[in-house]
Amino acid sequence: MTPVDQPRNLRLTQSPIAKPFLDVLAGRRQAVPPLWMMRQAGRYLPEYREVRAQAGGFLDLCFNPDFAAEVTLQPIRRFNFDAAIIFSDILVIPYALGRSVRFEVGEGPRLDPLDTPEKVATLAAQADFTKLEPVFEALRRVRAQLDPKIALIGFCGAPWTVATYMVAGQGTPDQAPARMMAYRHPEAFAKIIDAIVENSIVYLLGQLKAGADVLQIFDTWAGVLPPREFQRWSVEPTKRIVDGVRAKVPDAKIIGFPRGAGALLPAYVEATGVDAVSIDWAAEPAFIRERVQSRVAVQGNLDPLALIAGGAALDRAIDDVLANYASGRLIFNLGHGIQPETPIAHVEQMVKRVRDYRG
Repeated sequence: MTPVDQPRNLRLTQSPIAKPFLDVLAGRRQAVPPLWMMRQAGRYLPEYREVRAQAGGFLDLCFNPDFAAEVTLQPIRRFNFDAAIIFSDILVIPYALGRSVRFEVGEGPRLDPLDTPEKVATLAAQADFTKLEPVFEALRRVRAQLDPKIALIGFCGAPWTVATYMVAGQGTPDQAPARMMAYRHPEAFAKIIDAIVENSIVYLLGQLKAGADVLQIFDTWAGVLPPREFQRWSVEPTKRIVDGVRAKVPDAKIIGFPRGAGALLPAYVEATGVDAVSIDWAAEPAFIRERVQSRVAVQGNLDPLALIAGGAALDRAIDDVLANYASGRLIFNLGHGIQPETPIAHVEQMVKRVRDYRG
């Protein structure tokens, strides 16, 4: 059965072995918060760099199930995190939609830009999911090898963030190309969003079928949008994905990460129905506790630069996260992805300090 043929009303079959990560999402606070890191499989690990060199290009690594499963498991072996996240990229959906996607060394992703309504008209409506079968196979392999106590996370990029790359053809500082298209040509921009929404639902269902326990939707560029546009291009498409997944997997656990949403975060939580939200390091603790964590679990929010700094500064930063949020439902994580120059010893310091916490 292909991901497109997902049967209706599946329910996730959870192992009788407790997973602290999933317990938090299900409403049960943990005395020791479960812990993982965004981008935990990556360039700060020498074993990752070895596999990356063997793979060749970045997409070659993503689409080789042996390599992708291996790098997914590497940080689990080192640090025994409470969750593994499948190694892939948010731009695999544009790739499956037939767009050219390539990664330039030192420069990031490059796509053929969809920067006019005429170009948008060439966009396929349905992805070729055979191109993403290696991701599903990697998930199956990781699930088979992963300790049953450790959760497996699947993910996709949020439609707004994926669309910013598709319109501009690359990352930009303030995502002005996508913002301008959304203002000038909202119908054309909506066509991009619709394609991402519909195909992301199928992609996420395929990841659940392949063994993912939980899903995360990364909206890295949500924070550049003013409130009206945030509602239209971040909140509403994310809600459509959540609703589409739960129409077939009613108990699917989903984490949202509208990075930089700030004061708009409670409305995002209310509208989308996510089970948890990631928060960045600039989040105001009292606001998050009162307006967000009172409703859903929160995930975060250690500054990745504090992790690079190490020493007493890192201990203080860790303690601040725990003091601010560990009295409620917390998944300890970074406020964004780990940086390549992060010393491994500092990750070990973080893991020990969080695991020694008793709240």
